[in-house]
Amino acid sequence: MKPSPAPYSGNRVAPAAKAGAVAWIVAATQFLVVQLVVESGWRTPYSWAANNISDLGNVLCGTWDDSRPRYVCSPLHDAMNASFVVHGVLLLAGTLLAGACWGRGGAATTARTLMAVNAGGWVLVGLVPADVDENLHVLGALLIMGLGNAGLLCTGFAPRESLFGRLRAVSLVLAAAAVAAAGMFFAQVDPGTGLGGMERVAAFAMDVWALVMACAVLRAAHRPDAVAPAAAVRSR
Repeated sequence: MKPSPAPYSGNRVAPAAKAGAVAWIVAATQFLVVQLVVESGWRTPYSWAANNISDLGNVLCGTWDDSRPRYVCSPLHDAMNASFVVHGVLLLAGTLLAGACWGRGGAATTARTLMAVNAGGWVLVGLVPADVDENLHVLGALLIMGLGNAGLLCTGFAPRESLFGRLRAVSLVLAAAAVAAAGMFFAQVDPGTGLGGMERVAAFAMDVWALVMACAVLRAAHRPDAVAPAAAVRSR
């Protein structure tokens, strides 16, 4: 009698998903490191509370942003803009490669789609610095902090049997923080962290999520029970 296939296990991780996890880790790590390097090149003080992330990528030196005037001069802007693009490309690669970890269904599909859009937003802000074309740059920011965070929220409703569905609490907490921060940032409401701080909560939530999920993917890949069902079938 032919044995029936083992049921789907959220612990089973394909090699592609492991590659996606590595892409996410590299994306978040290089993004943080490059920011620290680029801000160290400023002759004027750079503040994570007062300055936007995009200030690091501005091409020209001078007073910037009528709503919050501040002097911006980033000698290493090319490195920051390149990092934005690399960040987006690697986030997209991870999303495509780890697609099975969301499971199936409308919420999972929507989450993956919106996270791919988020990745495109990072590429856009890198290719079009704020002081080159502010409208396109703001569009990129909306894709990141608007649709990208909506993708995080959808991930919180991924099927429970999927790997990411088992960690839905992480997705929902990060999504709630990111959506609230994005709303305050775009509304120019400072709760005491500075608008630059609010922007970072809204924009970095995806990186924190990606690191947590990447670790979950790599951990699952090395669990004995990840291959146990298949081994059990062969032994019958």
